[in-house]
Parts: sequence; structure tokens; C-alpha cells
Amino acid sequence: MEHHENGVVNGRQEHEEALLALVEHRTREVKHLRYYISYYTSQLEEAEKRLLESKSKLALLRGVTSASSSHVDAEQVKVERESKIGSFHKSDGSCSSKNHLQSGLRLAHVGSKCSHSVPLPPSSLARVKVKSEKNQTQSISTERESIEVQGRGSKRKVFEQKEAEEVIRLICKNSKPESVLFQTSYYPCSSQHKRRLRCIAVSPVNDRQFVTSALDGVVNVWEVFQSKSNPHLITSTNCISPQQRWPEDIVWHPNGNSLLSVYSADGLDSQISVTDFSRVKDGGISNYVNFLEDKPHTKGVINSIAFLPRENTSFVTGGTDHAVVLWRENGHNKWKPEALHRNLHSSAVMGVSGMQYRQLVLSVGKDKRILGYDAHVGRTDFKQQVDSKCLSVLPNPCDFNLFMVQTGTPERQLRFFDIRSKRTELHAFGWKQESSESQSALINQAWSPNGVYITSGSADPMFHIFDIRYNGRKPSQSIESHDKRVFRVMWLRSLPLLISISSDLRLGLHQVV
Repeated sequence: MEHHENGVVNGRQEHEEALLALVEHRTREVKHLRYYISYYTSQLEEAEKRLLESKSKLALLRGVTSASSSHVDAEQVKVERESKIGSFHKSDGSCSSKNHLQSGLRLAHVGSKCSHSVPLPPSSLARVKVKSEKNQTQSISTERESIEVQGRGSKRKVFEQKEAEEVIRLICKNSKPESVLFQTSYYPCSSQHKRRLRCIAVSPVNDRQFVTSALDGVVNVWEVFQSKSNPHLITSTNCISPQQRWPEDIVWHPNGNSLLSVYSADGLDSQISVTDFSRVKDGGISNYVNFLEDKPHTKGVINSIAFLPRENTSFVTGGTDHAVVLWRENGHNKWKPEALHRNLHSSAVMGVSGMQYRQLVLSVGKDKRILGYDAHVGRTDFKQQVDSKCLSVLPNPCDFNLFMVQTGTPERQLRFFDIRSKRTELHAFGWKQESSESQSALINQAWSPNGVYITSGSADPMFHIFDIRYNGRKPSQSIESHDKRVFRVMWLRSLPLLISISSDLRLGLHQVV
């Protein structure tokens, strides 16, 4: 009897501790949301004032009376305020660097099963995906309106097509690049890893949180509270595989509650692990690493992993066995693999990704091939041969027709393509390397949230920034930031901040004006 009573008391205490942790978490969540509501309300008021001033000047220039202009402006502002999350003003692509970085925000803490979306300034073009507690996914397109209010009966596909052309039409339009202004170009902090850093990935639901992985097999979860402070280490997880392999590539699940890592197909090693961040225990985060049983890749390293953007329930992997594998969700942290193709590449597949339109899976390889595979109909949509090995592929976050391929050609490493023209190269950027002639597959790129800038690591202790509106081929900026090679630089949306990783075992923080 006494033993039973003790068990009841202990269970009640554990339940109380769990509720206390949940209350603390949701208190922080409410504070975050109140802060952003206040900030963006003031930003909206200022933007409306500037809009009215511009329209008044335009009306005067056209000879329209100020009275009628004010009446029209008031009506339009009223319509714009009543518009839903998906409706934004039209941006001309030349807004400030700070607005470029603030293109979207969803707040959620690691371990939270729900997320909150907050509409941001009109520089946002990204498609936001919100997953409800009932696991029902709803895609919200951030459609943009012109100054003349569009008819409400227009189909969403028409808006998306205009949106898709928005970034592509800016390529090579300017003779001079527009620089990103840094208030603090670099202040480093320890990565807390014991061996060389390998990957960095920003949370899809709260970009103040990001993860880093390294050759020590450890995955660290970080959070940045302010742009002028060092990131806070939330938790660390040992993700080393059963055969003592480190993660070769990592990706967040779109709901932000878990991280997927890829390893090797050699020695019967586990090929995929899922690190679950949603478990809360004793007021903290209990990380659970689950290694999937299925092993569809036949040999070598699995080089790349990416979720398909059209849905939250499938991702693709590419490996040195020439294969591209589609994994479909089959229960909580359970996935069923299906080989899309195994012989369409004649060498290692180095990068994979999905496009917004249709179920198109892109893959690139050391065989110099760029391949588009239609997973819905089960056949190749297009195949392109370039003059150098391909190391990665990265779709534009705003323009659903634009994608970038990294190649091994010096001074022409970054190639841009339109999915509609397939074989036409729109432009190419590149840089000289002092440390090495060969292009490393460990050097990766990242798009800015507005899809206009792209950052790239380098074999030298610096990173490069490219403005796709620039008609030259050189970087618009090269920032000396570390003591050794820089692998990748990621953009945050909710803070004017870039974060870099390097083989010097440090994280670099670069504050934008």
C-alpha cells in the first residue's frame, strides 16, 4: 500500500515538473510573439506613410488633384490592411539589405509541436508551410499584389507564375552590384565541437535556431537571441553511426521537431538517423536518435539529403552508388524508401533537391550531369551535360523556376538555370582560390531569404557574396572571416545576421546594418 502511494506521489511530481517546463516554454513563446507584433506594427505604419507619400508625388506628377489622390490612397490602404497573410505589396527587388534578411518569420522552440506564423515586410516571397497539431499541412503562398488591386477571383496559379518570374528577370540587370552592409563583419565563438565542422542547417520554423555537425559525430542545437550576442548552446547529441561514421549531410524535418542525418552504405552501416527534439523530460530536452533499418543505397557515402518542398512527408538522398532514393513517411520517425533511379548517373550523385512545381527531383553528379526526374510519372524530364563535375544543387527560395548548380570550374563555380528552358544557362559566377585549384564538395552555398543574394564558402579563410542582379562574374563582396577555410554561410530571416562555419572550429557571426 505504501509502495503504491509513493508511486502515485512520484508520478504526480513528474507530471507537475513537466507542466512547469511547458508553462515556462509557452511564457517565452508569448513574450517573443508580443515583441514581434509590436515591432512589425510600427514598421507597417511607417511603410504606409512612405507609400502614401510616394503615391501623392506620383499623382501630382500626373496632374491629379491631391484631394482625389488622398481619397484613392485611403481606399487602397484600407484594402491592403484587410488582405490576408498571402497578400503583399509589390517589391521592385532593390530594397535595403536589412529588409532582404527579414523576409519571413515563424517562431517555435525546439520541442514545440506547434508553430506561429507572423507576416513580415513585402520583401518576402517565400512559401511558408504551417503544420497543425493534427498533422494537417496547409500551404500558404505569399502572393504579391501590384499597386492596382487584383481581382479576388484570379487563380492562385497566375500569381505564382508572376512570382516565379520575379527573380529571374532581375539577373544581370545591373552593371554594379549592390553590397550587403555589415555593421560587424565578424565576431567568432567556439563551436563546442572537438573535430572539424561539416554542416550547418537553420530551423525551418524558427530561424533563430540552427544546428551544426562535425567529424566528432556530435550535433549541436543553437539559438540566437539577439544579433549582437553569441548563440546559446541548447543541447548536444551524439549522432555517430553504429560503424562510427559522422553525419555526411543533415536536414531539418519541415515541422522543426527532428533532424535527419545521412551516413554511408559501406560495412552494413545505418544510412539514415532521425534525431527527435520533441521529447521533453525533467524540464529539458531529451534527444532520441533512431537509426532507420532500411538500407537502399548499395555502397559508398550518401552525399546529400533534402526534403521535397511540395510536402512534408518525403525526402530524397543521393550517393556515390549513382542512386537517387525517395523516402516516404510511414508513421512517426518511420520512412519507406523507393529508388527513383540507379543508372541515370554514371558517377557519384553529389547533390539532390526538389522543385516547387510538379514532383520534380533534381540531381547533379561528378559525371557532369544535371538531371530532372519527374517522380509522379516515373521518368526523366530533362538531362543536361555541362563542362565540369557538379557538386551541389540549390533551388531559389522565392522563384520556383530558378536553381543554382555548383561546379568545379574555377571562376565559374556557380551556374544559374531556369527550369522551363532546361538547357539554357542564365549566368555564372565564380572566384579565384589561393589555397587550392580544385573545388571541394564541402564548400556550399546559401540563398538570401529574398532570393537575390547568394553566399558561398571558400577554400580560403573568407566567404563570398554574389548579387544575381550584377552582370559581372566576380563576387560583389569577399569577407575575410576565419583563420581557415569557410564551409558555409547561412542567412537568418528574423535577425539581420549571417552565420558561418569553418575548419577553425569556430562559428562566425556577421551583423548586417
